[in-house]
This record gives sequence, C-alpha cells and structure tokens, in this order.
Amino acid sequence: MKNRWYTLLLLLGLYSCHHLATNNPHIIIQTGKGEIELELYPKQAPKTVAAFLSYIDSDYFNNSSFYRVLNEYNQPSNAPKTELIQGGLWKTNQKKAASIPGIPHENTEQTQLHHTDGVISLARLAPGTAGTEFFICIGDQPGLDYGGENIDDKQGFAAFGKVVRGMDVVMKIYRQNDIDQYFVPQVPIFSIVRK
Repeated sequence: MKNRWYTLLLLLGLYSCHHLATNNPHIIIQTGKGEIELELYPKQAPKTVAAFLSYIDSDYFNNSSFYRVLNEYNQPSNAPKTELIQGGLWKTNQKKAASIPGIPHENTEQTQLHHTDGVISLARLAPGTAGTEFFICIGDQPGLDYGGENIDDKQGFAAFGKVVRGMDVVMKIYRQNDIDQYFVPQVPIFSIVRK
C-alpha cells in the first residue's frame, strides 16, 4: 500500500514538473513557405513577451512579411558576420511599425537567453526602441548577446523565445533570393497566432 502512495506521489510530481515546463506560450507564424512554431519565455523576458503577445492579439502581424536576410555572402568582409532572417511590419505597414512605443530592453545578461540557433529576438536601434520587428537566428550568434561584437553599444538584442517546429521553413526562407540584404520578393507572413 505504501509503495502505491509513493508511486502516485511520484507520478503527480512528474506531471506537475512536465506541466510547469510546458506552460510557456506557443505561437505559430503562418508564412508563404509554411508554419513556424515558437515557444516564448515570459519568466526570463516578461516585458518583451508581453509586448509581442499584445501585438499578436491585436492582429498587427496580419499581412506582414519576412523582408530581410543576413547571410555569409551579403555582409561586408571586414565586419563581424551574423546569420538571420528578419520580419515584421516595416515593409508592409511602416506607419504602424513607427507608431509602436519602444519596449524596455531586456538584454541577454538579464534574461540568460542567448542567441543560439532558432532563437527569436527583437530588432532595434538604441536600447528601448524595439517594437514589432523581430529576427530568427540561423546558427549560434554570440555577437548579438550582451557584450557581443555585432552592435556598438554592447547591450545586445532581446531574445525571448525559440523555434520548436518549422526550422526547415526558416531555412527555406533564409535561402530565398535577396538584393542588398532584402528578400526579392518578400516572404509573406499571413498571420502570427497563439497556439
């Protein structure tokens, strides 16, 4: 009888741990090349995730696009290299993108979320200016972390989630033709929705 109670308690404990581990929100980016599913990390990056989810809930990303790519061929040879695809409203609704107030910057030193393969992060100019524009890392990109060499202010970018399904779709997008780092044509984002 005692063994049954221990087994039951162990199973309940394992269920609770599994439930807590999978309690992060998931989103689906529906693109012209297929679906990309991402898990977001609100405990580590609460302000970034809250803002991004509010944009999703407001349908900001309907009819947006992946419009930019950084790859090994389209960057200056004397600069630190980065590989990513960038999307958002900038090319489809620039007025709306420009009207979004900046999100307080949560850098990788604070969040401990680093720019590894498949990580989603916010594009920005100065810290605190990020809005609707985001990128997905292709391979590990430590130069985008706090203290990294890819941005002059050394504050890095705000990572807040990771691709959990559809990295093959990310790679299809990454391999599209570009001119001067911009996809020709852009890759449509039909919508971004909560799963």
